[in-house]
Parts: sequence; structure tokens; C-alpha cells
Amino acid sequence: MIDHVMIEVSNLKKSKEFYKKAFQPLGYKIAFGEEGVFWAFNIGEGLFEILQSESKKVINTVHIAFKVKNKEQIHKFYEAAIKAGGKDNGKPGPCPEYTETYYASFVFDLDGHNVEAMIDKPRK
Repeated sequence: MIDHVMIEVSNLKKSKEFYKKAFQPLGYKIAFGEEGVFWAFNIGEGLFEILQSESKKVINTVHIAFKVKNKEQIHKFYEAAIKAGGKDNGKPGPCPEYTETYYASFVFDLDGHNVEAMIDKPRK
């Protein structure tokens, strides 16, 4: 079980607002942080943290997938993230290249990090 993940962002203030809006449909909220330094979002049993980069440009981007409860959340996350300034990297839909039941959407955040909302319910 992962406790927390932290990524660097080039503009903490803008990224904080982006993630607040993108995470709203998932019910994720800011848990704590320090203005100008970092913010931690409570994502259930762990934290997703954004840290102000020391440089103006983030060199290493990441891919992070958030497991959600249903397809509706995937669609709402995608819409909220795009509206908040994210860029499309895969509209909501099935991803049979992963598994037969994988459903997801992908958005680049303001620094080019690939953020995914997904669900994968194995057949019984």
C-alpha cells in the first residue's frame, strides 16, 4: 500500500487550483500544506502531494492513475480537469489493451504529468 506520492510542479498556486477542480468529482480535498511550498490532497487511504519545483520547468513528468468507484467519476474527472486547464490525453472509454474491463480517461496536467482516473473490475 502506498502512503503518499509527491510530484514537482512549476507553479504551485496554479497546480493547486487545477487539482482542486479536477479532484472535486472524486471527492479528494486538500488535507494540509504550506503556501509556496507544497499541498497534500487526501485521496482516501493515502496522499497525493504537489511540491513547488526549485526551477521554473519540471524536467521529469510522471504517470499516476487514481482508482475510482465508477465510470461516471471518470467522465466527471476528465471534464473537470479539461475545464481547469488540463490537456486531453485520452477521452473516457474502454481500454481493452490493458484488460477487458479496464475503463479510464487520461489528462495532462499543467506540467505535462499524465493523470488518469480508472476502474478495472475483473470478471468473476
